Amino acid sequence: MITSKLPNVGTTIFTTMSQLAAETGALNLSQGFPDFNGPQALLDAVGQHVANGHNQYSPMTGLPALRQQVAAKIARSYGVSVDPDNEVTITPGATAAIFCAIQAVVRRGDEVIIFDPCYDSYAPSVELAGGRCVHVQLSLQGFALDFEKIKAALSPRTRMIVLNTPHNPTGALISRAELDQLADLIRDRDIYLLSDEVYEHLVFDGVPHVSVLA
Repeated sequence: MITSKLPNVGTTIFTTMSQLAAETGALNLSQGFPDFNGPQALLDAVGQHVANGHNQYSPMTGLPALRQQVAAKIARSYGVSVDPDNEVTITPGATAAIFCAIQAVVRRGDEVIIFDPCYDSYAPSVELAGGRCVHVQLSLQGFALDFEKIKAALSPRTRMIVLNTPHNPTGALISRAELDQLADLIRDRDIYLLSDEVYEHLVFDGVPHVSVLA
């Protein structure tokens, strides 16, 4: 018999609600995934490169040309210069990137603050690293950060805080003022800030996304 390393992780509420929405034809507000396809030009380019044989093992950190383009995109979007050779790593997707970042720095007994509701991969990744999740509920007023709760959650064992903006599944955005306030809280502590910004361009109402990189 196989004994799970995550015996308490069952079917998540995201999966349950998405399945119910599909079965009943309901509007699905329970999971943050795009309901549209990627740009046709991008799809065509991917198909072309696969057909041309660009489908074998790449360097572990990603193709240099791709890392350079990521660095250039970050510079265009946020006015921040990052080193494509030492500060950019390509992963198969955001979930893999989050998992690798957590495994790299979270040690057994460390605490990681995550904000509820949250993407369902965060907690299992922390547990597999031997850490413990400290759950902090987002404010019901706009799903904003509750700094009194964050202060109460901080401890000498806090190793990481996981942010998600634009937020999945609520769509809420963390403001620059909130980021500055969070920076003031952790500036003198040995704490990593992991920012999941996978929906950085899916923003509406003219409200700008503020990246931790900026």
